[in-house]
Amino acid sequence: MISHGFERSKYDSCVYIKFVDGSPIYLLLYVDDMLIAAKGMKEITTLKAHLSSEFEMKDLGAAKKILGMEITRDRKSGLLFLSQQSYIKKVLYRFNMDGANSVSTPIAPHFKLLVSQCPTTDEEFEYMSKVPYSSAVGSLMYAMVCFRPDLSYAMSLISRYMVNPGKEHWKAVQWVFRYLLGTSNACLKFGRTSEGLVGYVDSDFAADLDKRRSLTGYVFNVGGCAVSWKATLQAVVA
Repeated sequence: MISHGFERSKYDSCVYIKFVDGSPIYLLLYVDDMLIAAKGMKEITTLKAHLSSEFEMKDLGAAKKILGMEITRDRKSGLLFLSQQSYIKKVLYRFNMDGANSVSTPIAPHFKLLVSQCPTTDEEFEYMSKVPYSSAVGSLMYAMVCFRPDLSYAMSLISRYMVNPGKEHWKAVQWVFRYLLGTSNACLKFGRTSEGLVGYVDSDFAADLDKRRSLTGYVFNVGGCAVSWKATLQAVVA
């Protein structure tokens, strides 16, 4: 599959799939960034020429970066790598975590996060008012959604306290940053394989300490690489 990057002048977001002689052409558009993917250059060249005749566009050539995600190819081995190393470094610097000590797990067992750990005194409220909790969780969430399924459980945990986070919740966020610091070069690797769609799902046993609900997690792989993942609390106590 070959992909090319574009910049478009109009605001939009969509995904188009068109079949030409039984072969699919994918066009992915987000605001002013566009990706075109197909099996061969002929289809891409034809589509680019058509789009350029209708819209003001800038051809950026073979896709190397999209929405903070870096695309690297090893054409000899038929591999494609998706990462966010530059984005992670910027986020770590933004939240003053670039000089911290790295850890080897997304979240540690000693974190027992509870609603009772939320601020209750004026001193605690004053302290947490200066902590960029929501912004930090949002930055981590973007990395998790794009290419880090290993963060799913930790993000499900720390995002429950966005409204009124406490010091212990903030320590858990900082732990996730420390994990990213040591794994900033991690990536998703896509290659040619005969393996089709494979999914895994599991749940814990009422591990939510506040409402005693269980957490369900799943991951789906295509060609041995994760393409869809999630970790979320169940809606009811089972």
